[in-house]
Amino acid sequence: MSHAVFEITSENFQEKVLQAALPVLVDFTAEWCPPCKMIAPFVAELAQKYAGRLLVGSLDADEHPDIQYRYGVMGLPTLILFQNGEPVKRIVGFQPRERLDSQIAPYLLVEKPT
Repeated sequence: MSHAVFEITSENFQEKVLQAALPVLVDFTAEWCPPCKMIAPFVAELAQKYAGRLLVGSLDADEHPDIQYRYGVMGLPTLILFQNGEPVKRIVGFQPRERLDSQIAPYLLVEKPT
């Protein structure tokens, strides 16, 4: 996991995702999932590209099924963008980096906060 991507757990989900001041992209993943491994570098790139405007976390769906079930995640990888504690965008399955970027960018602040 990239240093720009933090670990999300059942214990920190409320604080790190639902109460976050910035939008949070949650990558629902699993160790056994090849498409999850393929998309992970793209997710890390988004975390670096949008640092200061977007938080990016990874949640192991096998270790934290309560969160997976709460948000109806049926397949992996699934990315859910949360804004003000609410899911606003869902991306299911492997996507090229450019497509991920184009789906996330409209939800981000135009400029980095000062």
